[in-house]
Amino acid sequence: MWWSVALMGLAGLLVGGGISFRQQKRPVWVYISFFALAAMALLAAYLLTLPGA
Repeated sequence: MWWSVALMGLAGLLVGGGISFRQQKRPVWVYISFFALAAMALLAAYLLTLPGA
């Protein structure tokens, strides 16, 4: 259960990093990868909350 909370926190940090890198005019692949990793962290957090996980 606490893993899902930790993964949601990680997703928040990754989104913040993606926004920061976007504002710094870094290459597109850098902040897109941060957003993709954040989405995967949120998906993993959701899957951990399903019954039988």
